[in-house]
Amino acid sequence: MLLSDPASSVGLRPVRYQFATPRGDAYDDNWLVIEGTVTTVQGSWSFVEPCLLTDEAREVTSWLRAVAAGTVAVTEPDAEGTLAPDVTFIEPLVALSLAGRSEGGAAVIRVHLSLEAAPPWQRGDDRPAVHQYSVDVRTETTALLHAADQWEHALAPLPSR
Repeated sequence: MLLSDPASSVGLRPVRYQFATPRGDAYDDNWLVIEGTVTTVQGSWSFVEPCLLTDEAREVTSWLRAVAAGTVAVTEPDAEGTLAPDVTFIEPLVALSLAGRSEGGAAVIRVHLSLEAAPPWQRGDDRPAVHQYSVDVRTETTALLHAADQWEHALAPLPSR
């Protein structure tokens, strides 16, 4: 799935299960390794990390389609400026929220990137708190639906086991 605009892009792709052979554990058997590529005006980076369970990954498709349908509310920072994503997962490397919406139907998707998914200059002792670094990408409804289709297609060979 690729979300992009002229200033930023975030590509996410499920690569494989973390463990090729099922171990008989609902969590271990369903961890997916996600490849991410990110470009912003500050720089570009990538990551490959086990960070979503199969069921969590499927939530992304539903959320993208709900944003495209206009049924997701914009999430503003709280009074202290703290960001709270709409969609979070057990591993907090990636999260999603709706940062804005225009009258023409475009949405601004906020992709929260933490820990190993954060840019190299945001890692280490001076890194921001979880979910507080994000990349905003403005995208049209048709592009959101296409991203949801791409994500769903990429997940097809990786069912819950």
